[in-house]
Amino acid sequence: MITAKGQCVQKGIAIGKILIYRKPKPRILSEKITDTEEQLRAYRDAKEEAIRELSYMSEMTEDKISKEQAMIFSAHMMLLQEPDFDHAVTEEIVQRHHNASYAVYRAGEDLASFFATVKDNPYINERAADFRDVTDRVIRKIQHIDDEIRLPSDPVILLSDDFSAQEVAGLNPSQVLALVSAKGSVNSHASILARSLGITALVDTGIAVSEKYNDRTGVADAIDGRFLIDPEEELLQEMHEKQKIFLDSRKELEQLIGTKTETKSGKRVSLFANISSVLEAKMAQRSDAEGIGLFRSEYLFLNRQSDPSEEEQFRIYKAVVETMNPKPVVIRTLDLGADKQDQSRTGKEENPALGVRGIRLSLDHPGMFQTQLRAIFRASAFGNVGIMFPMIVSKEEVETIRTMIDDVKEELVKEQIPFTDPKIGVMIETPAAALISDELAGLVDFFSIGTNDLTQYTLAMDRQNAALPVRQNVHHEAILRLIELTVQNAHKNKIPVAICGELAADSALTSYFLKIGVDELSVPVSAILSLRKWIRSQD
Repeated sequence: MITAKGQCVQKGIAIGKILIYRKPKPRILSEKITDTEEQLRAYRDAKEEAIRELSYMSEMTEDKISKEQAMIFSAHMMLLQEPDFDHAVTEEIVQRHHNASYAVYRAGEDLASFFATVKDNPYINERAADFRDVTDRVIRKIQHIDDEIRLPSDPVILLSDDFSAQEVAGLNPSQVLALVSAKGSVNSHASILARSLGITALVDTGIAVSEKYNDRTGVADAIDGRFLIDPEEELLQEMHEKQKIFLDSRKELEQLIGTKTETKSGKRVSLFANISSVLEAKMAQRSDAEGIGLFRSEYLFLNRQSDPSEEEQFRIYKAVVETMNPKPVVIRTLDLGADKQDQSRTGKEENPALGVRGIRLSLDHPGMFQTQLRAIFRASAFGNVGIMFPMIVSKEEVETIRTMIDDVKEELVKEQIPFTDPKIGVMIETPAAALISDELAGLVDFFSIGTNDLTQYTLAMDRQNAALPVRQNVHHEAILRLIELTVQNAHKNKIPVAICGELAADSALTSYFLKIGVDELSVPVSAILSLRKWIRSQD
């Protein structure tokens, strides 16, 4: 038996025959050429064919999954149409007399290397994979390589070194029990698509992929994060039992859709979802979330060379709001910094968790901030919208925000653009905000406690430091006191208070949160029904 540990992309347990997928590798040789026109023509024809293929993939993905996921391929098309990329390839061919395949490889690798070397930012690093994907696609077209995945009629566990977004998007989920890769990341576009399609998936298993595993029995345990090849009969039986328990549990949770989130004694709490995309909003709706308590808007700003336009932001906010309507959607304004750094705006910071992040970054860039506010206010005309602002530490910040909101509303009225009056809230995620929550409560319509940051700032422990989580007591009395103080001050001012950090889904604290009067818990979509089940089991 062979066992490999991996990262879970989409929870589930798959048991079946293994099929090895080997991506055919193009030959990349640095050969000097004399006929530059022929090589330029080969490159341009291949690029146009790749763009047509990406356009088809985009349309197919929009039909099968969502418009948002189709944007992955639209973005790849844009990379191929970048003048800088075209100029770099042309220069390699015309000036350096390299063959078309090598010219495309060299130009793409230069761009990919830049993104891969950005430290401590997996989202930016994943864009290196995007550049390699698109250049690899063009090279395959130049060399006329067929890379279609051909699956047998019986479903299989597909095992490969890695999967591209195109390969995953082209799969029929009914033919794939699971995807398992030796490399890969949970943040890659391929992983995002696997989750969207509901395909059980494991990445980064480190397994040495070999044809000798073809047709052997595999178990993809995407609950405990392990991949088994030829497990012993006793263990295989255990995995079948585990699979049955998982499927039965999922069916049991689905029966809670449409039921109330309340204890046996009738104590009620609202159960909202944390999301980062339109697709997750659809999943939240299917999981019976009572609203969106945290829409992380910063993911619209990551991995791009320029800020999203007002129109682009508006379309995405509108899609989320319409998906959930009439349920409320709380959109958090840009919260770049710490684990989502933006060095193009802040420069390199020695301690970004204590640097220009959250509302500080927005107030330092008022044009960008006003654009986002306009987009959110425009989206408010299509449903029930709230806006909340991260990393607040003073009344003055809230007063400045209020002034900017008034300016935006005045502009929209002049332009005769419809909007409603969204509720305004702030995140309580610093000890400073918690301690002056009595003053802040008079300036806003609601609080949302971000327990992840509140924990790191209260305990003075960087949550990005791998050595510290074992020492970090998330149930520390000081954190719980700050939460309770915030709830008390909110209710004295007759405003509701939510918890949207990881502690919101921590059932060990749920009874405590109900006891002190927390009005709303906002959790990952996957936790909604299981937390509802736990709450309904309590007295």
